[in-house]
This record gives sequence, structure tokens and C-alpha cells, in this order.
Amino acid sequence: HEPIKAQFPEISYSDLWTLAGCVAIEELGGPHIDWTPGRTDKKCKHCCPPVGRLPDASRNADHLRAVFYRMGLSDQEIVALSGAHVLGRCHTSRSGYDGPWVRSPTTFSNEYFKRLHDTKWTIREWNGPLQYQNPENDLMMLPTDLELIRDPIFAPYAQAYAKDQDLFFKDFAAAFKKLIEL
Repeated sequence: HEPIKAQFPEISYSDLWTLAGCVAIEELGGPHIDWTPGRTDKKCKHCCPPVGRLPDASRNADHLRAVFYRMGLSDQEIVALSGAHVLGRCHTSRSGYDGPWVRSPTTFSNEYFKRLHDTKWTIREWNGPLQYQNPENDLMMLPTDLELIRDPIFAPYAQAYAKDQDLFFKDFAAAFKKLIEL
């Protein structure tokens, strides 16, 4: 990021990172996200958001709501944003969890929601935190992921996104825009 920042010193790091996120999602096959500049960087620790803005993956639907409602996000937006788990994987050195959610973790799609619905998830027996695995033991889900199909309010959204990628893309783009403009 430093060469880009050096080339465009007028852009804040906050704008640079949010723009990079929007571009990455689109380049990986996801929706276009309308991006607006204007974020400012804060140089002091007390000016930054407190730890805890991300949910604890070991918790339940009520915890997801507690984290995201305080940001003004709805149940539908919580589920849509969770679809970003289609990208990347968990690393034990970072989160304690291990593995990818999908087999193509560099393609933005609704595969995460499809896997949630069409896979029999079982508890992984290992020396790490509670997580779930598929029968082939090559994919995983977190406890909060499974809340999306267990919770009666979240489940209809997750099911709709599993069936309709265009709907997921539309709702994700709107929710992500809202999130980066908080």
C-alpha cells in the first residue's frame, strides 16, 4: 500500500483501504460497490474504534445482533455481510480457527450460502476452538456461520442468497457500502 499512498498522498489510509476492499471484491467476481471518499485518518489510539467491533465466532445469533445492531445494521445486512466468508480462510495463528469455508476462496459468489445449506456439518475433533467440518474434512464453518441457518430470522435470508446470487450481490453491495461509511 505504501507505493500507492506515495503516488496519491492526498488519499487517506482509511479511504485507501476501503477503496481497495471494494475493488478487490469486484475483481474477484463480486458486485460493484459504490464508493465515496472522505474518510480521515486518526493518529491516536483513543480515536480508534474499540476492540470488539467484529463478532466472536464462537457465539450465537444474539451476539451477532449485539455487535451489528450497534452499528445500525439489520438482520438482512448481517447475513449479507457474512457472505464475505466466501473469500479467504481462517488461520490458527490469527483467529485460532483453521480452514476455508469454500473450495474457491478467491472467487466472490454465493457458494458460502450454498455450502451452509447443502452440507452436513459436524463438530471437528481437534485441539482448537469449536468449529464444524464437512464430510470430506476440507471445509469448515464457524459457530456463527451455522447460526445463519439455525436462527429463524437469519435463515430465510441465507436460504434466499443460496438460491439467488444476484440478490446476494445486490444486498451485499448495499450492506458493505453502509458498513464502510459508518
